[in-house]
Amino acid sequence: MIPQIDILIKMKNRRSFIKKLAAGIALAGLLPVSKDVSAGGVKLTGTLVHHVYFWLKEPDNEAHKKQLVNALNELLKVKTIKMSHIGFPAGTESRDVVDHSYSVSYMVMFDDKAGQDAYQVDPIHVKFVEENQHLWNKVVVYDSVDA
Repeated sequence: MIPQIDILIKMKNRRSFIKKLAAGIALAGLLPVSKDVSAGGVKLTGTLVHHVYFWLKEPDNEAHKKQLVNALNELLKVKTIKMSHIGFPAGTESRDVVDHSYSVSYMVMFDDKAGQDAYQVDPIHVKFVEENQHLWNKVVVYDSVDA
């Protein structure tokens, strides 16, 4: 490999690792210290969860999938986003209630509805839709708040 490219790849991987490490540390700060606490003991009070599922027009086109994931990562620059996850269908058991048919999932959390409202009109979000909507043929959004 060309030395300059190798260095750039290592730098990119290091930045990615540092970002993930920082996110993990931040998430760990939200979790209780005791091992005896159940999932019910960890609550995201007041949080609005915005979960988006994308079905690509060409689900086997790796370039399109990569473009969407890169664009979603850029979308994470919206300042009202507090936590995020971008993923692919897990290889979990096939059951009637499990849908593995989507191509990419995108989940972000906001402090409240006002944060999500601001996200919807943020120029970064508007640009994301304009530049990438040609990639998908279906999008489903689930927004939820505390029960």
